[in-house]
Amino acid sequence: MNVYFSGISGTGIGPLAELAVDAGFTVFGSDRAEGVITKDLRQKGIDLKIGDQDGSFLRQKYENEGIDWFVYTSALPSDHPELLLAKELGIKTTKRDSFLSHIIAEHKLNLVAIAGTHGKTTTTAMIIWACHKLVLPISYLVGSSLPWAASAKYSKTSNFFVYEADEYDRNFLEFHPWLSIITTETYDHADTYKTPAEYREAFAEFKNHSEHVISTIDALPVTGLTLAGELRRYDAQLAFSAVSMMALEMNACLSIKSSDIISALNSFPGAGRRFEQIAPGAYSDYAHHPEEVAATVAMARELVDRDKYAGLIVVYEPHQNTRQHQVKDNYKEAFAGVDKLFWLPTYLTREDPKLKTITPKDFIAKLDHKDIAEPAEANDQLAQTLKDLHAKNNLIILMTAGPADTWFRQIFTP
Repeated sequence: MNVYFSGISGTGIGPLAELAVDAGFTVFGSDRAEGVITKDLRQKGIDLKIGDQDGSFLRQKYENEGIDWFVYTSALPSDHPELLLAKELGIKTTKRDSFLSHIIAEHKLNLVAIAGTHGKTTTTAMIIWACHKLVLPISYLVGSSLPWAASAKYSKTSNFFVYEADEYDRNFLEFHPWLSIITTETYDHADTYKTPAEYREAFAEFKNHSEHVISTIDALPVTGLTLAGELRRYDAQLAFSAVSMMALEMNACLSIKSSDIISALNSFPGAGRRFEQIAPGAYSDYAHHPEEVAATVAMARELVDRDKYAGLIVVYEPHQNTRQHQVKDNYKEAFAGVDKLFWLPTYLTREDPKLKTITPKDFIAKLDHKDIAEPAEANDQLAQTLKDLHAKNNLIILMTAGPADTWFRQIFTP
């Protein structure tokens, strides 16, 4: 079967394209710009086009080789030229989760789905890491780069598929998991869920789809976790419960002890942009919501105190003005423990044009500790300031779901 992926360089679609190659599909794709995963896609031998998505590449592949399925990202607008052409040509057209659901059903895999407002990427990556360390065969897909493995893999010897199930656009309701892990449920994505009640109802429906569910109240108790940060230890506790259940189902429990799983989790090296160490004393994190910010600050502060850094410096780029209108009043104490905060303009995506764009100055005015913060731009001047602070043994962390990550990496990597 020939499958075309529109938006193939994104962290949601790209790993799925890699997985499709492993599962025996012929894959093509396109994107407007290269992403962190584009190099990996080319190494897989995927024929893709980067640039104008006017439909010409899709038509070429359709006429010369045939396209059986057109898979697209939720970020694709309804009037996108490739989407319109695919429908015109009569190609089967779905979002990514319908295609993934097909793979899972076709290969009769037990789905382990990790969902939640925050923490799902890290928890998913922890489960994958622990299974690798314990030599438990799995297939998987995670919505991030992994410094120590591919973002997606299909293994013919596995009975389990580990997946980061995103609630945006109700994507996770496509699945019926063997096991669901729920990290947190904090209202988000107002462009999909108009009220907190609607958001909770979607999670309730997802749980009803699941054969087994593990959340905060029923995760197995764990002692001996030494990872920095209360939030990361909480994610590891959920990962421990999942791996324990999977090992039991695989009849591997006799050879794998709880201490083996804990040891594997304690050695977790992190996932891309989830408290990822870019260089000694410089980290990038995906936090873009006050609850995530506070948890990441607490984790960083623990490292500062443990490893005797001079101070904690944060650069923050909020994501989506629509979201920020929901949460703008919740930043009040989120940066408690930070010594210096540089607040960047919000990364704008899928916006409501009727809403006023909240400025860094507006945000800072709502903080308890306004004196630590200043508006800033991701430019050469701030880059030099960060280099100077880093040279004085400060721990520097960028929090963003946006493009500032690329700028930040250029500062701290040769």
